[in-house]
Amino acid sequence: MNDREEQDIEADEFAELSAGHALNALSPEDERAYQHALVTHPEWEAAVALDAATVDILADGIAPVAPPVDLRSRLLRTIDADLHPQSVDDADAGTPPVPDTGGVPVAPPTEVVQAVQRRAWTRGLFALVASVALLIGIGWGAGAVTSLWRTPAAVTALERIQAAPDASSAHVDFPGGEATAHWSQSVGKVVLVADGLPELPADRTFELWYVRGSTPIAAGTFDASSAKAMAQLTGTMHPGDTIAVTVEQSGGSPDGTPTTKPLIAIPTT
Repeated sequence: MNDREEQDIEADEFAELSAGHALNALSPEDERAYQHALVTHPEWEAAVALDAATVDILADGIAPVAPPVDLRSRLLRTIDADLHPQSVDDADAGTPPVPDTGGVPVAPPTEVVQAVQRRAWTRGLFALVASVALLIGIGWGAGAVTSLWRTPAAVTALERIQAAPDASSAHVDFPGGEATAHWSQSVGKVVLVADGLPELPADRTFELWYVRGSTPIAAGTFDASSAKAMAQLTGTMHPGDTIAVTVEQSGGSPDGTPTTKPLIAIPTT
C-alpha cells in the first residue's frame, strides 16, 4: 500500500474521489485510495450511491459533445508553460534556461498530461455532480432534476423575465392566432410565445426580427412542431423595437433581410 492509501482521507477529498469514481475518471492510484477510504469509512456509502445516481441522471439528460479540436494543443501549451516558466527572476537566480528546440514544442511526459487532464476533469465534473446531488439530497426527485436539466432555453429565459422587476410584455392577434412578446432589460432577454402558427413546408422556417425604425435586424430562426411555439430571440432589443416574424427559407433569409411580409409584428412601445 502506498503513502496515499495509508493516509486517512478527509471527507471533502473523498467526495471528489467519489465523484471521480462515479464518472470513471480516477487514476489507478486515486482508485486504490478511494477503495481504501471506503473500507475505512463505510458510513460514506450513502454519498457513493448518491453520486452514482447523479451520474445516471446526467447521462440521460446530456447529449454527447465532441471536445474542441484544439484541446490537446492548448493543454500542451499550458503544461509547457507550467513546466518551463521563464522570468527575469529565474534567470538572476541561476535557473538553467529552457533548451532551444527551434520553435518546436516539447511534449511533456504522458503521465504529466494524464495528471493535468485528471485534475481538470475531476474539478469541473465534481462541481456538476455535486450540484445535481445537492438537489436530489434536499428532496428533488430524479425525474424533476432530469426535467430541469432538459428545460429548453426559451422556457428558462421566460421564467427569468417574468421574475424580473422590469418584466414587460406586449400582445397582438394575427390571422389564425395570437402572440405575446416578453422582455426584460435587466435580464437582457426576449421571448416570443405564439399560438396558431401555420404549418410550414420542410424547406421553410420562421425567422425572428427586431425592426428598429425601418431597419430589420435578424434575431434567429425557429420551427414549430405544432401551432404553439416559444422562441428566444438572439441579440439585444432596444426600446421601441418591433418584434416581427416572417417565413423564410430553411436556415433563414440568405441576405439578412426579410423576403416576406411579417406574419407577426409586435410593437414594444
